[in-house]
Amino acid sequence: MVSEWMQAIAGLCAAVVAMVVLWPLRSSGKRAPFVAAVIAIGVAGVALYLLVGTPKAVDVVADEGPATLQQGVRELEQALEREPQRADGWALLGRSELALGNTEKANQAFARAVALAPDEAPLLVEAAQARAQGDAGKQFDDTALQWLKHAQQLDPASERAGWLIGIAQRQRGQDAEAAATWEALLPRLEPAAAAALREQIAIAREKAGMPAPADAAAPSVGLDIEVTLGPASASKALPAGTQVFVIARVPGGPPMPVAVEKHPATALPLKIRLDDADSPMPTAKLSSQKDVEVFARLSASGTASRQEGDVDSEAVRVTLPHKGTIRLVL
Repeated sequence: MVSEWMQAIAGLCAAVVAMVVLWPLRSSGKRAPFVAAVIAIGVAGVALYLLVGTPKAVDVVADEGPATLQQGVRELEQALEREPQRADGWALLGRSELALGNTEKANQAFARAVALAPDEAPLLVEAAQARAQGDAGKQFDDTALQWLKHAQQLDPASERAGWLIGIAQRQRGQDAEAAATWEALLPRLEPAAAAALREQIAIAREKAGMPAPADAAAPSVGLDIEVTLGPASASKALPAGTQVFVIARVPGGPPMPVAVEKHPATALPLKIRLDDADSPMPTAKLSSQKDVEVFARLSASGTASRQEGDVDSEAVRVTLPHKGTIRLVL
């Protein structure tokens, strides 16, 4: 029985590892699947995903990846039929179903795991995240929030539990409570994560009609951009692997961008926000510029450097800080 379990888990882990290796090789800039560790990827990106419901674009995995993972899932399900009391097995099944995009099955598996191991804080947090991911509005329902609060009781030092509780409170309009929840996290965070979280605290306090904290960081400079295909581009079949680059650079300056994001063309129409997190050089950040020109590039080669056949939108020059949405048409 143990060998069967080890075989199923080993095969499934091999499939997961294969996808983890392959995805970066086929990557297209920043992306953050919701199930990834929240603090590790930065609180600002996850806040946008949970509060707005728009994740960064994700490329498809190599053709053989999902099939391998699906086989591993079937073997794991068979093992769980024989030993249904394995909380770790149900949790692994939940992660695997998430990797396949089967959020409903993932949530069923995580619920089984939580029922078997109700006092494992990391599992409770992971299950709550998956539950929110499966919701059409990316909302933490009452069950998910209950799991998060129980996780925090079990592990008061859990940064992820505290961060997600604050998001759930913001989703419910409990902005003052969210600010208090997040402020309690600040002393335990690294400087970069703390700075990002302070921005969210400032937003929550403003929504609640509360004064900004004395040490509140200045709002980050960013550009809200919408990219769409024009009639000419939309009428053509785009080669597989075509990428979209959204670029901000100094007008009349060097070609090196001060901010750039890369997304698959399949993500169009695209709505993004360029900010200092997208600056390739720390010494030339977007926020340090007075004026920038913004444009999008449709690249069949998948590279940022302009190639024959690439399509550029008309460049739009703006003065920072800039309000409103910049609309680019390819």
